Order: sequence, then structure tokens, then C-alpha cells
Amino acid sequence: RHLVGKRVIVPLSGKSAFEKDSPAKNYRTIPVIADDYVDMSFGTGALKITPGHDPNDYELGKTHDLPILTIMNKDATMTSTCGTDYAGLDRFAARDKLWKDMEEEGLTIKAEKHMQRVPRSQRGGEVIEPLVSQQWFVKTEGMGKKALEAVKQGEIEIVPRRFEKVWDGWLTDIRDWCISRQLWWGHRIPVWYVDNSEENFIVARNEDEARQKAIERGLPADVPLRQEDDVLDTWFSSGLWPFATVGWPQDEGKTGENTDLERFYPGTCLETGYDILFFWVARMVMLGIELTGVSPFQVIYLHGLVRAADGSKMSKTKGNVVDPLDTVAEYGADSLRYSLVTGVTPGQDIPLNMDKIAANKSFANKLWNCCKFVTENALKGADEAELASLGVTGPLSKEEFDTLALPERYIISKCHELVESVTNDIEKYQLGAAGSKIYEFLWDQYADWYIEISKTRLYEGFGGGGDDAKTARRVLVYILDTSMRLLHPYMPYVTEQLWHHLPRAPKSEEKAANALMLADWPQMDDTPLVKDDEAIATFECFQALTRSIRNARAEYNVEQGKKIGATIVASGELKEAIEAEVKSLIVLAKLDPEQVAVVATNSDEAKA
Repeated sequence: RHLVGKRVIVPLSGKSAFEKDSPAKNYRTIPVIADDYVDMSFGTGALKITPGHDPNDYELGKTHDLPILTIMNKDATMTSTCGTDYAGLDRFAARDKLWKDMEEEGLTIKAEKHMQRVPRSQRGGEVIEPLVSQQWFVKTEGMGKKALEAVKQGEIEIVPRRFEKVWDGWLTDIRDWCISRQLWWGHRIPVWYVDNSEENFIVARNEDEARQKAIERGLPADVPLRQEDDVLDTWFSSGLWPFATVGWPQDEGKTGENTDLERFYPGTCLETGYDILFFWVARMVMLGIELTGVSPFQVIYLHGLVRAADGSKMSKTKGNVVDPLDTVAEYGADSLRYSLVTGVTPGQDIPLNMDKIAANKSFANKLWNCCKFVTENALKGADEAELASLGVTGPLSKEEFDTLALPERYIISKCHELVESVTNDIEKYQLGAAGSKIYEFLWDQYADWYIEISKTRLYEGFGGGGDDAKTARRVLVYILDTSMRLLHPYMPYVTEQLWHHLPRAPKSEEKAANALMLADWPQMDDTPLVKDDEAIATFECFQALTRSIRNARAEYNVEQGKKIGATIVASGELKEAIEAEVKSLIVLAKLDPEQVAVVATNSDEAKA
């Protein structure tokens, strides 16, 4: 402690630093300071401080008012500060020479191997040498407060809300933002130096504006101007994205002219990963409010990170990285997209399971086969007038709904329940739940039940044809069209392709019929869609009956193709419903039409 406040000589800082009669001007001295930053138990307990070449030392140097010396040029050669023996040498050559010279002067005690963290360039692998240099900064305290208030006042909603704490943590103690980067590519900083002076500069949108400002300062019209070579930080450039891509600043202030800026800014919802909440999202909000006066979006929806199937982070070292292009080539883009979106819970990471992607490829194939049945089988007997009438122009009316039989009323009721549920889930950003519901409905209800029942309406061999066939075609197309619209955000390529095979309403000024992505959502307002709860309950009894017969066949090991007899005991409206759909039951349960009877409860037939 007795040395604190003294000054010590920097070895070899002067040509004759240690000669007995060497004048003081030939060497450099540095002060001895004390600080809690140093770990006294490590090594000698003494630590050199280089404020010009270490971020932590820089902060310590400011605390103790230490001079900032730069000993290295930008090309990694040593500066004149190092003395004549080392100036101009490459950094590695200078280190070798310095150690050798210190050994010759008797200034070394011993050499020990020590493991330390050496920063390297991610791209080239070069050892990084921190330097103090002139950079451009943006004051962020004011912008940060505005971004904080936007969330606190409810102008912006963060989903899930737990990330509001992260938002507050980043923006409460925010520092000035260094926005200059020494890179080849990027937006050059809009600063022009006057007459090659680093102290005299002009900030402008372009060189013409910079020259005009120079003239206004009283400088000659031909004064040399040089634009700053540094480029803007990537996060600064991308922070301008919400408004710069739609006409800012050229269309700023133009109201009533239907500009892109007026139409598309601000946006409604930003969907991104939680890992860049500050790096990108906060910068967009700060810059958006500062430069346009309006928050760039109302909702920030944060999804998780895609991880390996076991939940671990994907890593080339582990060999568990999944290339999305390879996955798309094997399973299709829609299968991957659907797997990711339905597997997401706001803010939770997503384990990428290849079995799930394969299953969703099967779902896409199922959807294709459903469409193939409708277009190549169900619609085969329809004439041009009927096909023209089958195009879906809006929700099914109650008048038409009331004329339908039980299975049709059931499937439409379930479809309308699905529409309302999916719409509600999407509006609440429960995207995974909404997508899964569409899957379950199409596979379990439409494909497994209604398509099979529709065959009893379509084919004369099952007792169908005529008006029953027309009704079945109407319902098949209506349900498939509506389901395509719901599924389109999740599986855009398959649904768009299949939708063009379905009958469509003629194009008009009000309706865009040329693409599914432009078609109306199945529920455009709060008007309730028609449903029949009684029909749902009755048909669910019919489904339970069918399953019971199937289970009995399995328990008694009945051959798959063999038809069996059955006596169904029911009463009241349920008995009437089963009697009306007995041909559907025969098809679904593989019954012998000659040996099927529906009898009343407590009747002689039931007792027998």
C-alpha cells in the first residue's frame, strides 16, 4: 500500500531507460493506483491497466482520470508511443521482441503458462485488439423513455406479458448507442466533413443538402466535402424498416394521397423471436416514435427459438442442426411451416421433431385426397349450372341449414364452431391451438365421418342420387372451402393449389375470386354462424353407436370384409334419427342391410 500514489517506470519505454545517467525525458512513468476491481489473490495481486485497449480498463481509467494512450495502429502495427525500437513493428513481432529485450535487461522473473480468453473474429478468426477510436453515438435516454411509456400506457402490447420485465430492464438503464461500424457494406453515415477536417462536419440527407448547409454557413460553394466512411450499425438500419420501406421520409406529411406510408404505417403486429427483443424490436420502437411520432406496431408477438427434438440447442459441433431446405425437399414447405406454427407457444422454445413433420406431411396428403374425392367423384355428376352455384360466397344461411338432414347439420355446426374458435384463438395469438383444431376437424370429422356418409347420398348403389346428391355436393364443397380458408395461413401452398380445383363464385368488384389468399375469411364480423346443438348431440350418439358396433366386431374377431347383422334399441327422436340414417350406419359399421333393425325401447322386439 505504501506504493499507492507513487509513479513507476514503464520498462524499455525509452531508448536508454535504465542507464544510470539517463535523463527522465527518455522514459515514461505511470501512477500506482488501488481499486476493488483487482483480485489480490490472483498472481502478484498487481494488474496493469490499459484504458486505450480494454473496455473494462477504459471504465477504470475514467474513474481514476488516467491518460488514454493508443499503442497500436489500425493495421495492427505499433505506434510511436511504444518507442523507436518498436514503432512500426507488427503486434506479434513486437511482443516477441519486447519479451526478448526484457530478458536481456534482466527484467523478467519467470515464465508460466496461463490459459486466458482471447477474442477472435467470427468470420476470419483473427485475434481482435480493442482500440479507442472516434465513433458516432445516438443519445437514447429520451427515446428509451418514450418506448417504456408506450408499453406502460398500453400503446404496445407484448405477448407474452412476462417479457415486459425484460423490456423494462433493457430500457431503464440504457446507455448511448454506438451506431458506427467499420464495415464494407451498409448505409454510410450521413455526415460530411468540411475541407477534410474531422472537427468541422455537416449532417444531411445527401451531398446536395450538405453543400447547401455549408453555403449557409458562409463557406464557398466549391468547398471540399467528404462523407464519413463508417456505416450504420445493422440494428440501426433495420430499426428504420417499419417506416423506411413504405415511403419515409419522402411521403412524410402527405395525408389523403393514399401513399404506402399512410396505408401501411403503423403496422398492427410484429412477430419475432424473444432473443432480439432489445437488439431489434426496441430499436424499431425508439426510432419509430422519435422519427414519426407513432409506435410502429400495436402488438409484439414473441415466439421461441427452434431447438433440436430433445430440446437442446442446435449446434454444428453436436451434429444436430436441421437444414430447413433439406426438410422442405423431403417433406414439403407446408409440412415444416405447419409443424413450426402449431408447435409454438408464445415465448416458449420449439423442439423440432421430424416425426411430427412427417405426420403433417401425411395430413397434407389427406387434404389432397379429400379434395380429389370431392372434385373427381362427388362433382362428377354435376352440370355446369350446379357447379356455378356451388361457389362459396359467404356463410350458409339459416334457411338453407334448416332443410338439411342430421349429418349435414352436424358437420356444418361443427365447422361453424371451428370457425368461431379459430378466429378467437388467432385474435388472441393462440396460433398453435388454432392450427391444431383445424387438423382435428378435417381429419376426424370431415374425412372420417362426413365424406363416408356422403357416399350414401352420392351413389345410387348406396341409395343416393337426385336431390340428396346435390345437397351432399353443396355441403362437401362448403366445408372444404371454409376449411381451406382457415388453414391457408398455416399451409399456404397446398391450400392455394387445391382451392383452385373447387367451384368458385364468379369474380366481381366486391369479391376477389382469383386467389385464396385474397378470399374473405369465413367470419368477417361478429354475426353468429348458424349451428344446431341438438343436431350435434344426436349425431354424437350416432357416432357412439357406430363405434360400439365396430368395437364388437373387433372383440369377436369378425373378418374385416364380412357384413353382420345388428339390432339397435332406441326411443323417441334418437330412434327416428337412426332410422333416417340407417343406410349411413350400414356403410360405416359394415352391416348386412337384410339383418339390421331399429326397435323401440321396451318393445317386444327389444325384449326378444
